[in-house]
Amino acid sequence: PVVTVIALGIPTIFGGAIITEQVFKVNGLGQLLITAIYANDLPMVQTLAFIFAALTVLFNLIADLLYGILDPRIRYD
Repeated sequence: PVVTVIALGIPTIFGGAIITEQVFKVNGLGQLLITAIYANDLPMVQTLAFIFAALTVLFNLIADLLYGILDPRIRYD
């Protein structure tokens, strides 16, 4: 469970960056997403949503692979 919590927490950091960037007026992916939403820039919104989704899938894959390395009872055939 610890591996899962850590692996799913990393993409959440990027999602939390949206709020943090708005509060502290820092430019980044979160600011870019908010600007694209206000400007109705649909391709940019879709691209950033895809990046956040890809990060989630990637870190889930990393968590699954780490289970195989850390727990000898789990084998991948």
